[in-house]
Amino acid sequence: MGTMAGPLAAVLLAYLLGSIPFGIILTRLFGAGDLRAIGSGSIGATNVLRTGRKGLAAATLILDGLKGTAAVILCERLFPGTSGLAAIFALLGHLYPVWLKFNGGKGVATLFGILIGFSVVGDLHWAAPLAYAAAWIGLLLLIRYSSVAGMSAALVTPVVAAVLGRFDLALLFLGLGLLVLWKHRGNLDRLLSGTEPRIGAASNG
Repeated sequence: MGTMAGPLAAVLLAYLLGSIPFGIILTRLFGAGDLRAIGSGSIGATNVLRTGRKGLAAATLILDGLKGTAAVILCERLFPGTSGLAAIFALLGHLYPVWLKFNGGKGVATLFGILIGFSVVGDLHWAAPLAYAAAWIGLLLLIRYSSVAGMSAALVTPVVAAVLGRFDLALLFLGLGLLVLWKHRGNLDRLLSGTEPRIGAASNG
């Protein structure tokens, strides 16, 4: 049982950190309404942006990323060898927070934060989060589809990890990327039907 204590503690810590709904907390604190009743009902930065509060959206983006970073770093420091578990459960916490009846965000910012965490603890070269950011921001500026930018960035990550020779992390990131894609399935349907909103357009994507 002693050998299981560290991994179990890491799972719990990572999930709890990941499940903090910063989007809901910030929009309520600053009087922007109930985020779950706006747009897609997602708790992430893109939906916060639909409140018209760009500052709150930026803060949500940063904090959702930082909780992924914190989960990986803290778990690896406190319970060595648990960074992979921390990554999985931090993302699951964001996607499926128990406090919100398992209806959370889509994971793009949190996954980026997780990559930064791996780079900080030395498990991954900084090229991986930089490639993620380049794909995410570049596509967002180019086509203004937040969903396409986020999904593309998530799929770039395992490729970069494989190029860096970290095939173990490539498999982990592939799994995390597929979770992000799963949470975007509604966006995929709207993309196929031509009804997916671009950033700045009023819709419920």
